[in-house]
Amino acid sequence: MKGCLVLLLLLLGTVSALYLENHVPHVGSPETQADLSQDAEGSGGQEGELALSGEVFESGREEAEDTHDDEGASDPDDLDDDVQCPKEEETVQLPGSPECKSCRYRLVGTPKKFKKAQRVCRKCYRGNLASIHSLKFNLQVQSLATRINEAQVWIGGFIRGWCLWRTYRWTDGSSWNFTYWARWQPTFGRGRCVALCTRGGHWRRAPCKRRLPFICSY
Repeated sequence: MKGCLVLLLLLLGTVSALYLENHVPHVGSPETQADLSQDAEGSGGQEGELALSGEVFESGREEAEDTHDDEGASDPDDLDDDVQCPKEEETVQLPGSPECKSCRYRLVGTPKKFKKAQRVCRKCYRGNLASIHSLKFNLQVQSLATRINEAQVWIGGFIRGWCLWRTYRWTDGSSWNFTYWARWQPTFGRGRCVALCTRGGHWRRAPCKRRLPFICSY
């Protein structure tokens, strides 16, 4: 009885050895090398995903740094409470817009950073940087802006948030119901403030620390 049991165990061992030899691939076999290549490719895909994530992170960090620069909280020029009102000869007046015939607009030729320009509009004219709500008035503003030898002027638009959460606002709190962006703007622009081009009248994003002439509404 014991001899039969031993014989049966030897037979099962031989069958198992033959099965493993025929069905389990060796490390040097083509099938195994192909599997290893696929694993390597999969690892490369993961590295690509990680690299893409890094690029997105870098992009977000750059925009955050740009926002920090635009805030300019530590800039002495922004912290200066002594706002000097421009002289009459340094400005050009524009009549009211179709949306507000009683409003007046003034182009100030002295370049200022966005925040300082807004403060000048507030203190000197009891108004804000100009908001634009129609193509007709945009062309009026552009026509006024061509009187100075500058490529851009500040209007009252600014940006809050990032990407899908990005919002556009006017300094006077009015609704953002009209735009006249230049080609590829604002998606590929830099900066958190909005400038109007004196040639063509289109809008562009610009760093808020840039010094530009500006238009006040009051």
